[in-house]
Amino acid sequence: MAKQAELIFAGGPDEETSNTQTMASSASRPARKPAAKTAKPAPALIPLNLARDNRFTHLIESIDPVRNRGDVVLSARNTQTFLDLIAEFRHGDTLRRHGLAVTSKLLFCGPPGCGKSLTAEVFAHELGLPFLVARLDAIISSFLGETASNLRKLFDEAERRPCVLLLDEFDALARTRGDNAEHSEMRRVVNSLLMLVDRFKGRGFVIAATNVEESLDPAIWRRFDEVIVFDLPDARQIRRLIDMKTRNFPIAFDLSERIGRLVGYSYAEIERVCMSAIKRSILKGAKTVLESEFDVALTEGRRRRDVQAKLKRA
Repeated sequence: MAKQAELIFAGGPDEETSNTQTMASSASRPARKPAAKTAKPAPALIPLNLARDNRFTHLIESIDPVRNRGDVVLSARNTQTFLDLIAEFRHGDTLRRHGLAVTSKLLFCGPPGCGKSLTAEVFAHELGLPFLVARLDAIISSFLGETASNLRKLFDEAERRPCVLLLDEFDALARTRGDNAEHSEMRRVVNSLLMLVDRFKGRGFVIAATNVEESLDPAIWRRFDEVIVFDLPDARQIRRLIDMKTRNFPIAFDLSERIGRLVGYSYAEIERVCMSAIKRSILKGAKTVLESEFDVALTEGRRRRDVQAKLKRA
C-alpha cells in the first residue's frame, strides 16, 4: 500500500483536507509497517562552486536555500502541483528510460508579494539543489548582442550542473515583441530567450517569475512545462499565515473580524502587519501580541496601501 507522502507545505489544502498537505511522491519509498509520522529531512545540498568560475559570478547570485516548507503558505492546487514536480524529479531516470521528458521549466505568475520567489527557494531546499538567482542588472547590457550572450551562459550553466535557476522579473526579458516601446535589440533578446527555454534539457529547473504576465510575449507561454499562478490569500490562508508568523509570539485575542479586513492583502503585506504588531507589543512590554497594537499595525497597513494606490493612479 502506498505510503503517505512526506513533504508538507504549511499552506496546502484547507483544514478539512490538511492530512493530504504533502510534498513528495507516494512511491518514493517502499511500503512498510505504520510508524510515527516524521518528516523526511531535505536532501543534502548539491555543491555548486560558482566562485571558481569568473564567467558566471557577476550574472548569478548563489543563495543558500535555508527557508523550508514551514515558511510558506500555498493553495491546495499549488501544493498538489509541487507534489507532482518533486515526484517527477525524484523518479526522473525512470521516466527518461520510458522516453518521457521530465518537467523542468516553470513559469510563476501572480500579484507581487504572493510568494513566488520564496516558493522557488523552498522548492530548491526540498529538492536539495543549489538556488541561483539571475542578476538582471548584470544580464541586460547596452552592448549589441551581449544580453543574449549572457542569457546563453546562464542556461549553459544550468544544464551543466543541476540547480534551481530563478529568472525573477521575467517580463524585463520576455516583453512582447509587439510592444512599440521595445527597441530591436530587446526583440532579438526575446528571440534568443525563446530558443534557450525551448532547448533547455537540464536535470534541474528553470523558474521564471513575473507580476505582469499580461506583458509577456505570447510565444513564451508554450515554452514552459507548467504555469503556476500565485493568487492573493483567502481567509483560511490568511489565518495560517498569521499563525505561522506569530508562532513564537502568540495572539491571545479573537482574530475573526481582523482577518476579514485583511482579505485582498498580499502575503507580504500581511507579514508586515504581523511583524509591526509584534514589535509594538514587545516595546510595550507584553508577552503576546496586543489587540491594540495589532489594530495600529492594520491601520498603518491600510495607509501604506492607500499611498501605493495613489501612486499607481498618478
